Amino acid sequence: MDMTIDFPGGARVDAHFGPYTVMTDQPVQGGGEGSAPSPFALFQASLATCAGIYVLNFCRQRELPTEGIRLVQRTVPDPATGMVGRVELEIVVPSTFPEKYHEALVRTASQCTVKKHIEHPPAFSVKTLVEG
Repeated sequence: MDMTIDFPGGARVDAHFGPYTVMTDQPVQGGGEGSAPSPFALFQASLATCAGIYVLNFCRQRELPTEGIRLVQRTVPDPATGMVGRVELEIVVPSTFPEKYHEALVRTASQCTVKKHIEHPPAFSVKTLVEG
């Protein structure tokens, strides 16, 4: 998938791909206006929403209600680097959710494609191209 990134003003950086535009901004303390999530917040959200779609599909396939189910994600920094050291994900289910599916939900959420890409990261190539 190709994306085009542009700079619409201030500290905003937008990504355009297919029919979509994902807007980002920096928080006020980072020099932005806080008008949109930061790129790092979107990275974190991509992990949680990816796991969420797996949980949603699991429930749909079994005709289980999703009302009252939510995922809570926490990132724990590595004290040595200040970068994310661990991601914790909790799947909160109502007391009426069948207990026999609890472990299966964990296995299902663990299949998230975004998580798999972090576990097996791609190679990166960055270069400058001159137009015109």
